[in-house]
Amino acid sequence: MWDLISTMDDATSEHYSMFFVEQEGTFSSFRGVRDVIAARGLFGSFYSDRGSHYWHTPEVGGKVDKENLTQFGRALKQLGIDMIAAYSPEAAGRSERAFGTHQGRLPQELALAGNHRHGRRQPLSSHGLSTGFQCGVCPAAMEDGSAFVPWIGGSLDDILSNTMSAPSVLTTAFASRTDPADTCGQTSLPLRQGSRRVNRYGNGALALFHGPRGLAYFTA
Repeated sequence: MWDLISTMDDATSEHYSMFFVEQEGTFSSFRGVRDVIAARGLFGSFYSDRGSHYWHTPEVGGKVDKENLTQFGRALKQLGIDMIAAYSPEAAGRSERAFGTHQGRLPQELALAGNHRHGRRQPLSSHGLSTGFQCGVCPAAMEDGSAFVPWIGGSLDDILSNTMSAPSVLTTAFASRTDPADTCGQTSLPLRQGSRRVNRYGNGALALFHGPRGLAYFTA
């Protein structure tokens, strides 16, 4: 019924983020990464399957294209996080074993908690459940200390968004939500030379940028 998005530590299996969405995709992956950075800091690498929101794969079953980046790949490159693609079921064994446990256990726990129909957009902790494997069942890391570093680089929301280049003259159109037959209102904004982009966020909001300057913001 729902997709469970989980972001876990490859060394210890500790889960840093778990939540339900209607369908896995770019924005759910952005949210998982954001949860980890907000709670722990920046990490060094991100290990994933070869889903289309993670990688472009020119040939089915072939190597991923590390030059032609997806929106997710562009964001992690901007954060300085290396992406690693899994090429075999064995390569993703740790996460597959974890999900096998979740598939066998979470439906019953959610039903007992009375949350089997509602609240799928909330983290599992809000259902009265733990956020996954806790350290009682986690293997110990091989070395002491932490590889996380503090995030001090600016707005995570802007980096973890769908970013599109904007033309030199941007025309925005707004359709009426109350009467679909209404003519769209339009406004044109000339932009000088420089980087022009539109960011689309996970909550449906849009923002227009010229270089580092935010010019306009729109809610969903």
